Amino acid sequence: MRLLLIRHGQTPSNVLYLLDTAVPGAALTELGERQAAALPEALAGEDIDALYASTLIRTQLTAAPLAGARGLEILVRDGIREVAAGDLEMRGDAEAADLYMTTVFAWAGGDTELRMPGGENGVEALGRFDAVVAEAAGSGAGTVAMVSHGAAVRMWAAARADNVDVAFAAEHRLDNTGVVVLEGSPVDGWKAVSWAGAVLAAVGSAG
Repeated sequence: MRLLLIRHGQTPSNVLYLLDTAVPGAALTELGERQAAALPEALAGEDIDALYASTLIRTQLTAAPLAGARGLEILVRDGIREVAAGDLEMRGDAEAADLYMTTVFAWAGGDTELRMPGGENGVEALGRFDAVVAEAAGSGAGTVAMVSHGAAVRMWAAARADNVDVAFAAEHRLDNTGVVVLEGSPVDGWKAVSWAGAVLAAVGSAG
């Protein structure tokens, strides 16, 4: 299966660097709406069979133009929502951001019992994302697009793709509507093909 993991368009909370992870979350800015509108053309070369979005409104708004262009239903699943910030929710200070991302990448590195302060642990976060990917793989779809969130996508890719390690995912932020393309399956494993348009063989680290 070919899996396109897409970060949502820009939100007001992104502009303010806030850890906005609770449902339903912020909507898109005007720029975010333009980013979403550009997705159909950006993904014109992809023959997408199924389209998923998280329970946060920003991913559904981002997916809407792609759904309209391809005649696809948006399958909303809680499992691919953003990593819950817990006690750090809506904080925008550097200390909170560092603790949040350090915890997320610790999970990707294997310390899945670590818990976000007041939130979920890595077993829960990876498990819920895995479940949606497994559902998509079981559907028989050849190419699946999932509109998700920056930290969740980077965490899952670093944890599950054979050729992406934590250092690479930590160093390579995913801009709004950036796409990570992977190929594989839950049984055979995953290999990242590209990260935000860059071919991973040229820029990636072996994980």
